[in-house]
Amino acid sequence: MFETINRRRFWGLAVMTLTATKLATIGSAMAQCSPIDSVKATPMKVGMNLSFDSLKQIDAGVLNVGYAEAGPTNGRPVILLHGWPYDIHSFVNVAPLLAAAGYRVIVPYLRGYGTTRFLSSETFRNGQPAAIALDIIALMDALKIEKAILAGFDWGARTADIVAALFPERCQALVSVSGYLIGSQASGKMPLPPKAELQWWYQYYFATDRGRAGYDQYRHDFARLIWQLASPRWNFDDATFDRSAASFNNPDHVSIVIHNYRWRLGLAESEPNYDVLEKRLAEAPVITVPTITLEGDANGAPHLEPISYAKKFSGKYSHRTIKGGIGHNLPQEAPQAFAEAVIEVDGY
Repeated sequence: MFETINRRRFWGLAVMTLTATKLATIGSAMAQCSPIDSVKATPMKVGMNLSFDSLKQIDAGVLNVGYAEAGPTNGRPVILLHGWPYDIHSFVNVAPLLAAAGYRVIVPYLRGYGTTRFLSSETFRNGQPAAIALDIIALMDALKIEKAILAGFDWGARTADIVAALFPERCQALVSVSGYLIGSQASGKMPLPPKAELQWWYQYYFATDRGRAGYDQYRHDFARLIWQLASPRWNFDDATFDRSAASFNNPDHVSIVIHNYRWRLGLAESEPNYDVLEKRLAEAPVITVPTITLEGDANGAPHLEPISYAKKFSGKYSHRTIKGGIGHNLPQEAPQAFAEAVIEVDGY
């Protein structure tokens, strides 16, 4: 499964270990990377209330993107992508570990989150996956990053998967929580067994006008409920949640979220300029770049078993199940394991 640790990975992990030991803000010492599929996570303590030192803004495509950056400017680029209903703070403990290992770490707010804004009030507030993926390509262009390691979870993993599948020349390697998440409107119309449908209850709620109004009015409470359901063993505190919940006050947040979930069910239209990409994605393209997929052993969100998507990765590939009660927000619940995966895949 995993080969002998190469020199780059060895020194990267060594730096991460020393950094984690010395800095109380990063947590306990790095665990040695295991050459087996299941890895025991060292959980971060809650209530640490860490934040990024500062945020940057840059015009990229149709957006002015807010992002955090860490590490040397000449380091190998790593772009970390969050999901819903989360934000860049899912990586607040991952970024220092990767920066200490010499990586240039970019953590952007997706469209509809935090300080990211549309440049024009006339731009359609589109949440479809292809649009979000092209946002990342535009961000890379704006930052003059030709190729990067992409890593994420939830919407972020789906976005990274799409970039890796359609633009492999821009993706050095991939870390994807819950594996292969590329879908289509056609697949979204296929019924699931009742227990599986129950897990997607919010998707059907969002399909109604009442659901849109309810999410708009109660987005803070709604997000907290999702956090609890998706990570049932993660004892996050109020400060940890509130730090991320602030990003949902973005004026476009509700529009983006509602359009994303309605689009998946075929209840919202695509923009024509994304049709070619969506047609390619509907064919479920194989991902050829080196990949590590991750899964928490206590993920309460809908997800497939790793065996069901392993063949969708034709390059060098490994999977790890992270143990220790780790839920859906894996990078925030097990930052050492997530950072280790990034360094590991860079050595493939």
